[in-house]
Amino acid sequence: MEKLFKLKDHGTTVRTEIVAGVTTFLAMAYILAVNPSILSASGMDAGAVFTATALSSAVATLVMAFLANLPFALAPGMGLNAFLAFTVCGSMGYSWQFALTAVLVEGLIFIILTIFNVREAIVNCIPKNIKNAISVGIGLFIAFIGLQNAKIIVADASTLVVINDFMNFSDPNSVSALLAIIGLLITGILLVYKVKGALLIGIAVTAIIGIPMGVTAAPSGSYLPPSLAPTFAQFDFSQVFSIDFLIVMFTFLFVDMFDTVGTLIGCATKANMIQEDGSVPNCKEALFADAVGTTVGAILGTSTVTTFVESSAGVMEGGRTGLTALVVAVLFIVALFLSPLFLAIPSAATAPALILVGFFMMTPVREIDFEEPSEGIPAFLTVLFMICAYSISEGIMFGMLSYVLLKIFKKEIKSLPIPTIIVAVVFLIKLIIG
Repeated sequence: MEKLFKLKDHGTTVRTEIVAGVTTFLAMAYILAVNPSILSASGMDAGAVFTATALSSAVATLVMAFLANLPFALAPGMGLNAFLAFTVCGSMGYSWQFALTAVLVEGLIFIILTIFNVREAIVNCIPKNIKNAISVGIGLFIAFIGLQNAKIIVADASTLVVINDFMNFSDPNSVSALLAIIGLLITGILLVYKVKGALLIGIAVTAIIGIPMGVTAAPSGSYLPPSLAPTFAQFDFSQVFSIDFLIVMFTFLFVDMFDTVGTLIGCATKANMIQEDGSVPNCKEALFADAVGTTVGAILGTSTVTTFVESSAGVMEGGRTGLTALVVAVLFIVALFLSPLFLAIPSAATAPALILVGFFMMTPVREIDFEEPSEGIPAFLTVLFMICAYSISEGIMFGMLSYVLLKIFKKEIKSLPIPTIIVAVVFLIKLIIG
């Protein structure tokens, strides 16, 4: 272990790294229940998605462990799974095969960009305030989906949505909403007391409470990993040259890039690993792990794989090397044989995790410059359209278009990078042709 991960050089021990790895896994294992729940809304087989989630997470995290030697773990990212299920396959009406093809192409492009060190240009083409707004908007979008999945928010003819009557015990949807509210309270209390693995524990406790309420069904099926056959290499290349495909693919790429870079910087800062020039050590290798995970995930049958901010939980426990990531990867492989437990969890039990992940993603709102209208308005529109249009891509589109237009009218067009203008033009074409 010392030779592989240079533990002494990083001031850590095998025991510390193992504890940190277990802590990180407990903090992010909720994805094994949540990801199949979200992606199954697109028509994908939940069992196959579970296996794809665990395997792609393990593969990407192993690359992080051995290539980058960093204590960070990866899994299919929250927000991008919702974008796939509810925007690409929902409001845009495309098949999940089309969406997985976009994820595959994004992963391959990410690998190329990482190899040739051009990721900075991609990251820099989106203005800082819109980057922050994308995180905030996705967080609120995820929370809204959680409210819907739990039936806390239901459709209404006059106001579009309304709060459900969760005290109507004769209505299964009302009982589901009540269970989710109970779960939200339990998980919130666990977070207040800083309990490690609060989201996963909250899901488990809520699911157990749901048994006597008739919401949670008993686990059933084999404890062998579900077959990947329904989702393995299921691609649709028939529309790869369409405007929609390009927009979907670049949305995956941009959000993945920003999320990964932001997470790496944030976690490395907590671990006091930032170098004197402000860079993250082995950043190229870390991004490569993300790109490999995304590509493998698309082939197996899941949405974009990204570095998880929950890695900070392990960092706070002293994780400093790839051994922490190795432990997480091993636990993901072990979890493959617990699929009936994860797949038996109802959406009412995973909804509190979705809602509170939205809360965690709100933090960048503090970094948005609302004092300058040409910066604040595009950020505001990014968030607003993500939620009201029920689409992450629409939010990014209106945010980018408004940003470029306001800068032009403010006579600051020279301050706009060429890639930013190109992206705005692509979005304008999309808006015009529909």
